[in-house]
Parts: sequence; C-alpha cells; structure tokens
Amino acid sequence: MTGSFVIIGDGIAGSTAAETIRERNPDASITVITDEGEPLYNRILIKEFAKGKLPEAPISIHDETWYDDRMIDLELDTFVTEIDLDTGIIHAADERTFPFDKLLIATGGTPSQLPAEGSDAEGIHHFWTFQDARAIREHIEEADRGVVIGAGLLGIDLAAVCGAQGVDATYLMRGDRWWRHALTDDGAAIVHDALRDIGVNPVFHRGVDHFEVDESGHVVATIDDTGDRHDSDWVGVAIGLHFNTEFLQGTEIDRDWGIVVDSFMRTTHPDVYAAGDITRFFDYYLGDFTQNGSWGSAKEQGKVAGMNMWASHTDDIGPRDTESAGLEEFRWVPSYSITHFDIPFLSFGHPTEGDESFDRMYGEQEWRRLTFSEGRLVGGVLLGNLAPQSAYKSLIREQRVVIDEVDTLLERDFKLDMLTPATHS
Repeated sequence: MTGSFVIIGDGIAGSTAAETIRERNPDASITVITDEGEPLYNRILIKEFAKGKLPEAPISIHDETWYDDRMIDLELDTFVTEIDLDTGIIHAADERTFPFDKLLIATGGTPSQLPAEGSDAEGIHHFWTFQDARAIREHIEEADRGVVIGAGLLGIDLAAVCGAQGVDATYLMRGDRWWRHALTDDGAAIVHDALRDIGVNPVFHRGVDHFEVDESGHVVATIDDTGDRHDSDWVGVAIGLHFNTEFLQGTEIDRDWGIVVDSFMRTTHPDVYAAGDITRFFDYYLGDFTQNGSWGSAKEQGKVAGMNMWASHTDDIGPRDTESAGLEEFRWVPSYSITHFDIPFLSFGHPTEGDESFDRMYGEQEWRRLTFSEGRLVGGVLLGNLAPQSAYKSLIREQRVVIDEVDTLLERDFKLDMLTPATHS
C-alpha cells in the first residue's frame, strides 16, 4: 500500500514529517507544498544572520537535491487557496490541484500587522522568514536610530539585532516588563539591564499611535500612544502571529486560534493532521491544550505526525479511536534559550501556564521561576544558571507532585536526589 501524502509547509515540522514517511515506505507519493521560495532553513539561526554574526551558507538545511534524492516532490512558491475534504483535493492559486490520501498542515503563521497609520512604510520590518532576515540586515546596517515593538521572544531578537549592529534603539512595551507572563519584576530587571548594556532602552506602558514617514515613504519616527516621539529610521515589529488557516474556511476542521489536534497530531478529520506552530495541541504533561513555537517541539510534532499518517493509512485507524492502537503520542518538554547576552537564559516546559508559581533571586544576574499545575512542575525560566534544567525536565516527564518541596526545588544547585524519598521514588 503506497498512498498519496501531501504536506503543506516546509518548515522543520513539515520537512521532518516528509522524511519520516519516506523512511517507512520507499514508494509512497510525498509532496511538500510551500509558499516560500526556498527549501528548509534554520529559523533559529536567521537571527544570528540578521545580527551580522553568520553568513547565509550555514542557515540553509536542505537544498532541492535533498528532496530529489528522497523522491519527495517539492513545490516552491505555491499558495494553497482551498482544501476540498470531500474529494481529497488541494487547490492552489495557480489553479493546480494536488490529490491526497493523508494531509499534514504545517503552515505556521504570518506576523501580525500593527494597526497604526504608516505601518506599511519602508524601514518597518517583521521577523519570521529568511527573506525577512535579509531585509532586516540590509536596512539596519545603514540605520542610526531604531524602535522595537513587542515584548516577547521575537521582539527581543529584534532588539538584539539592533544591539549587534550598533543601532541605538528604544524598545516599546505595553506592559510593565519584558515577557510579563513568564517573568516577575526581579527576573525581568536582569533582562532590562542586559538590553541597556547593548544600547537598547526599554520603555514600558507604551504602545504605538502612528509612524512619521518622509516623502520617499520611509519611516523617520515612531509616535507612541502618550504622544512622545522616537526618532527611528528602522523599526522592528513583533506583536504575535496570524496563523495561516484561511484555506480551511468552510471545512469541519476544528480551529481555536490555531488548528486543534490531539496528542497524536490528529485534527477532527480522519485524513488530516497538523504540526508545528499552527497547532493547539493536547500536551501530555500539562494535561491540557496549549501552543508552543519552539524548534524542537515542531520537529517532534512533525515526526509524530508522519509516523501516525503512515500508520493510520496502512492500518485504517480511525480519527479518534479510544485506544489509538499503533499510533505514536506526542510527549515533549520544550525549551527555548536566548543567547544574545552574556547572561544564560532558558525557558522550559510551559512557563506561562499553571496555577501556582514560585521564584527566587540568587544574585544580581541569577534568578529562577518554577510553575506548577495541580502540584506538578510544568515549566520554568532560568536566568544565570542553567545547570538544573535536566532535573526539572525530568520531573515534568515523571509528572510527580512536588509542590510541597518548593524550597528544595529552588535550591541553587538543585539535583533530583535532594528530594525526599517519599517524593522522589
């Protein structure tokens, strides 16, 4: 049994799924469709390219021969407009069609646009694709003053690009600190100081009212919502993602911000799976639905999706069978590191989830926060000392109730054998 497998999206999730299916069957028809003009590249490293720290060559992961060697049809610059689930046919903007037996959606997202006058001016950048990184690097090398908007993980990447390229920048944040749902004031203060050290000034409780644009259509200043004017011939915007699901309009596939999948990467249609940033997935360790955009998580989801697409095709396993016999479950503890500063930074699990959290300072540049759900560790953030990360991830995977030993968990040099036998069994 061969089958026709189509994957929309050539990020790490889609590419991994294609490779996984091919490893299981040398004859299956596999097509990867992407609206980008180049094959898979490393989204983690494009920020280092934008900072001027890396040339283009190390960023690319696959060239077109990689797909040819594996007999995977790669369709670049192809925009999907509609999926007909009744006939199992994908429609593209160029009027081509692609039939499928099993489909994986791994289209990720598109940066959200800032609803402010002048936001389409030259010199205003979003940061998501390699092409975005090229434009950022080209324009920032000639910039004098910058503004960064968006107090999240992509926003701080843009701030770091300014610092690395020697551009004095103002970092506008709507809240009272960077990544406010994951950091307390103490932890955020360490990050704020690190930003100031590279020439980026964080300014809090500020949004954007509009941009001033010169006669050539290039941004020259950012006016915040208090009326203050910030000179800026370069602007970086990172205020979230709009998930690419327009082609699913009118289908039965459940969507809730992203595409809803179970822990086997199955959507509500028996022949359609989803993986990567676009998914709102059931997390085995959290015990709830969540989203996560880390590279490692997307890669593992792609692998799980590919295995289950093939297994369900060969064994005729239904969309949500109770026992899900023969299917692989997604179990992954994600992590995300920031390497822009001298201070080590790592988040793990789901630091913005849970019902209780505890944090501790250990010095001017060392801080830690742990987050719990129903007494189980589900995530955290480490600043300055990353040594305990393996122990914490192990506790998440074991799903042990450990909240009664918070003081021990927050010991600077915590190790698993420090827990009492009753908890560590």
